[in-house]
Amino acid sequence: MLMSRRIDVELTSNKGDGTWTWRSAGAKEPKGIVESTLLPAAAKVGDVLKIEAEFSLDGVSVLAVIPPKGKEERKGLLELIPTEREFKGVTQQLAKKGRDDSDRRPRKRKDGEAPRGDRPRTPRPNFTPPPDTPLRPKLKRLRAGDSHKKAVLSTLSDAERTIAETLLKGGGVAAVRDAATEQNRVAKQAGAEAVPVEGILAIAEKLRPSLHVADWLDRAEAAKRDLATLDLRDLRSVVVAATDPMVARDENTKALAAELKDALTRRQDEEYKLWLGDIDAAVGVGRVIRALKTSSQPPKAGVPFPAELAAKLVAATQNTFASDTLPDRWIALMEALAFSPVHKQVKPVSAPPVISDELKKTAVRLGPILPDFAALLGVEVPAKAPMPKPLRPTAPARKKVNKEAAPKKD
Repeated sequence: MLMSRRIDVELTSNKGDGTWTWRSAGAKEPKGIVESTLLPAAAKVGDVLKIEAEFSLDGVSVLAVIPPKGKEERKGLLELIPTEREFKGVTQQLAKKGRDDSDRRPRKRKDGEAPRGDRPRTPRPNFTPPPDTPLRPKLKRLRAGDSHKKAVLSTLSDAERTIAETLLKGGGVAAVRDAATEQNRVAKQAGAEAVPVEGILAIAEKLRPSLHVADWLDRAEAAKRDLATLDLRDLRSVVVAATDPMVARDENTKALAAELKDALTRRQDEEYKLWLGDIDAAVGVGRVIRALKTSSQPPKAGVPFPAELAAKLVAATQNTFASDTLPDRWIALMEALAFSPVHKQVKPVSAPPVISDELKKTAVRLGPILPDFAALLGVEVPAKAPMPKPLRPTAPARKKVNKEAAPKKD
């Protein structure tokens, strides 16, 4: 199964045929082509974007353009809800050493005082958290088979099979050249005969089209099996790979490629409606942070955000940034708002009663995106501060065990 990773790229030109050329940001390699349907509507030459790309035997295929966004809200996290009750600290007083339970005397009750167990209890305010919204099942990732690749390999000689297997590992003909060069280096040290590199590269070029088509067919058939539940990134990667000339020219791929392309269009429309529904449902039950985070994760880059839903989300967010909102909740709200499409429309009115150091640090980090919040909280953002990125979840720190102080087991 091919693996994908994310890289920063720079758009270099618009070819005018529905595709753009790109190169790795700050470098000449890698470079390639990306479908204009994957780019934001306002894309232009020179834009630096983060893409999810798959490195295959034929080079780099763009799976998706990643917009600046927050991470998916982790399950099980509790929202901090403000309370009207006054905070009262808890103190603890330890008994003096040497005191024995036998020295305790029962306290005398005053006239008319009820026994302790019969006293009426002071009712406590009953807090009801906002109801949760149903979470949709997680989409499946692509798990491709290898039947078509095995069929091609079975027709090759041992020498050709070794070259083909190197091609299938990714890196294309360049990987074959590197492997042959390394083999010759080792052979030279051992005094053995070198292999003809140019002849090996000629075989690799000859095998590449059939292997490329076989690899695509294995992935495409796996995508078709899980079409209704497949992650859109994987389905999009298969559709994009079908535009490669080697795949497009093969008669065995045309019908399946057209079917998957239609399915991708249909799935994107369905996911777009579900995405808007999830945001609206979260706003409706008062889960503002979830609504903001979901709004920053569109099913496709550049999709429009309806004005009516944006107004509802802005109003709900504006009301949550109240003066009595706790600093920790301000931090969580700001982190979610910064990467939402409505971040420019939310204006803070009053600061929280306590501005903690952590809240100030958050305001400085998010200042380039949320300048009004930084000004309200009294922090100065450097003029050339970099644009922030969503925080990555961190693993809890492990407690160090002092082996010397730990009790020994018998």
